[in-house]
Amino acid sequence: MTTSPAPVWNPQRPGPMPFHRYRPFQDRVRVPAAGRDWPAARIERAPLWVPVDLRDGNQALAEPMDTSRKRRFFDLLTGMGFKEIEVGYPSASRTDFDFVRHLATGDAVPDDVTPVVFTPARRDLIDRTFEAIEGMPRAVVHLYIATSPVWRDVVLGRDRAEVWRTVREAAEHMARRADRASYVRFQFSPETFNLTEPDFVLELCDGLTELWDASPDRPVTHNLPATVEIATPNVYADQIEYTHRHLSRRDSVILSVHPHNDRGTGVACAELAVLAGAQRVEGCLFGNGERTGNVDLVTLALNLYAQGVDPMIDFRDLDTVRETVEHCNRLPVHPRHPYAGDLVHTAFSGTHQDAISKGLARHAERARELGVPERQAPWSVPYLPVDPADVGRSYEAVIRVNSQSGKGGTAYLLRTHHGVDLPARMRPDFSRAVQETTDDSGREMAAKELYELFRSTYVVADGEVTLEAWSVHPDESGRRFVCTLRTGERTGDFEGTGGGPVSAFVDALAGAGVDVEVLDFHEQAGEGGANAFAECRVGGTTCWGAGQDSSALAASVRAVLSAVNRALR
Repeated sequence: MTTSPAPVWNPQRPGPMPFHRYRPFQDRVRVPAAGRDWPAARIERAPLWVPVDLRDGNQALAEPMDTSRKRRFFDLLTGMGFKEIEVGYPSASRTDFDFVRHLATGDAVPDDVTPVVFTPARRDLIDRTFEAIEGMPRAVVHLYIATSPVWRDVVLGRDRAEVWRTVREAAEHMARRADRASYVRFQFSPETFNLTEPDFVLELCDGLTELWDASPDRPVTHNLPATVEIATPNVYADQIEYTHRHLSRRDSVILSVHPHNDRGTGVACAELAVLAGAQRVEGCLFGNGERTGNVDLVTLALNLYAQGVDPMIDFRDLDTVRETVEHCNRLPVHPRHPYAGDLVHTAFSGTHQDAISKGLARHAERARELGVPERQAPWSVPYLPVDPADVGRSYEAVIRVNSQSGKGGTAYLLRTHHGVDLPARMRPDFSRAVQETTDDSGREMAAKELYELFRSTYVVADGEVTLEAWSVHPDESGRRFVCTLRTGERTGDFEGTGGGPVSAFVDALAGAGVDVEVLDFHEQAGEGGANAFAECRVGGTTCWGAGQDSSALAASVRAVLSAVNRALR
């Protein structure tokens, strides 16, 4: 194989890794043309989600779950609204068998939930599986066997005819064992489907559809696993669409997929498979599974939610879901996990924070315009694909401050946590103070620390000028400000007049020899009192000051005095 020369802008050159040892997917499996309708399809309804955490996910744990952990996980799944749940591999271990019996003999399975049990194509193991589900009013028995050439040659030592004979004998035995008094359905997985010849997949699946006499009211599930990912997601979609188009008795078949994540594209494979005709998706909450994991059902379902499609699963308390799964699996969920990670809704970057802050403000304004609560208004906030509140997350963690943060983020936290709404012109000044502090400490600042920094920086009680007593009186020209000022070592009584209290105070300061020009001024009423902000120029130095008081007038005077003392300092 020859490669074209690299363009001049790309300095990468051939590397030292032995890539020639590996074959591309087209040299390993034939993917027939299927017409490719899936690229133009849209997902408008959630597929049937089937969590396999209790079986496939459990097999991938260094410390498999015991019955109590499995029961806690099972109750979580039913509470979230899952209606078909793979509950175990009864012939694999006594623990799995006991848990299935626990469900069969107890009152744990809701009337609208169907347990699924897993078995290889061996008569004795099938018998053990049916013993486990005895007494269940409904169940799916899931039969599997590896079908691809490399597994047939290396693992099973059987050709296609021998694999089909093994599967047929197992399926016949399952049909004999099924209690017609209960609603037992069958499922078949040609393991390593994505590496299996397409005609052999159809031969096996169609043969079992007929053998089990599937019908629309008692359908068979054919589950097509990407056991080990080998190609880009579009290839898997082509394989699914081909099977979807060519399966016999299609109205009696539930077409299911079980993607893994070896190439990091399990979610994409599942989404494209649904576009290609899959009606059912097996996976694990948060993607636990062997190697790089099974496909992640949380991400899949909330991806649909973010597109305006009902996921038909309840994620309103996603933190509790995550905490339960972490407890049962003894595995942490990554802090950057989509939707559920501790940091997934969090912005540290100044540009991100500014966009989110403006977006949340615009969202609140839009809700007022529509006359609806914010939780019901259409969602369109930069960097937040879903409203964190919809999955039980608070806005407290959306914006967090460190040395990368900017003026928008710091202003947002002061406003939302402490009711201090900094003027736009003041925000860059405070942002610099925050950055100096975080650069020195090298760590994140909590909202409380941010507020303390604001007060220590701008609410200056002592300095070169002290206002020992003051009062404001009506005057013919507006207001008269009467005060006792101490400037340095000198104390005296002064008066000033102006159109308002602030200008009258500035006039009094001029009488004391302190020339002040107010460049910007803002007042803000809050639940705990008033905030005022003043930008003043004193002797060529410009500074912001802030004042806080139960009285708006006192807060205004304090803001000017603070700015003056900061400038003189």
